[in-house]
Amino acid sequence: MHASSLTLFVLTTGMLVAGCSSSNTRSTPNGTGGADSSAGGSTLAVGGALATGGTTAGGGVAATGGSTAAGGGAAAGGGPDCSATMPTGGVDHTGTNVYGTADGLNYGIWTNGSGGTITVFSNAHAFATSWSNSQDFLAHLGLDFNTPKAYTAYGTIAAQFVEVKSGTAGSFSMIGMYGWMHNPCVEWYINEDSYNGLYGRGSVTATIDGATYYLSTTATTGTGGANACEAGHTGTWTQMISTRQTARQCGTVTVSEHFKAWEAQGWTLGTLSSVHINIEVGGGTGSIQFPVANVTTTSN
Repeated sequence: MHASSLTLFVLTTGMLVAGCSSSNTRSTPNGTGGADSSAGGSTLAVGGALATGGTTAGGGVAATGGSTAAGGGAAAGGGPDCSATMPTGGVDHTGTNVYGTADGLNYGIWTNGSGGTITVFSNAHAFATSWSNSQDFLAHLGLDFNTPKAYTAYGTIAAQFVEVKSGTAGSFSMIGMYGWMHNPCVEWYINEDSYNGLYGRGSVTATIDGATYYLSTTATTGTGGANACEAGHTGTWTQMISTRQTARQCGTVTVSEHFKAWEAQGWTLGTLSSVHINIEVGGGTGSIQFPVANVTTTSN
């Protein structure tokens, strides 16, 4: 993720999207602007097995943990309870680089701005976060893996989320799934919602979990990859992005089906380092609650 100044430019499809130039620390996903290297016009139908329970944390730093989290907020039909409310008894952590574990899950904050707060729970798979004038701000909860493996080693990887947002998010925002892969280094996003409109849409589409997603990939650079890529990585890394056609604030994301869809385009995936429920914003003053934030795998 590039850090500060944002630039607007138009993809060949004529869509206006937000991109950013590198100046400090991370790189803003080039899915928010940046050349789409995928071929035009094709549609890929992909399955959509649902999973319940679990949780995830995101970020782009060292991987810890690796167990499958279980629990929380499932509705009778197998999806999340979209009317779920926040649990009580959370613990606040404030700063610009904050990482830890709660209820077996990894949580984190990263920002090149003025910091923020994340609230986590010792007995619930949920979190909340807030920020103010933070430039690029990222907060997450989920699963990191000590020894990255091919995503297929984890079976079906699925997440359930419920979110309620308020305030502003500056020049860009992405709400959904996020993580990293190693060898090659891949920073990946599944964008489910946004404060200011879903953007960064590639010209290839895939049907996953019954919805249309736009797929894109591009190379990016910055200093974020030095922390999140495999040891010794230098230079550029790859971003892979799925952007939902219609935003939602509650649902199940079959993460492994997005990985399959990217592979079907001939894109080279690395070994999976992290799977997180994540929010990233480009400044503003706002907050978001996730009364349900679950990630599961069917295999360790």
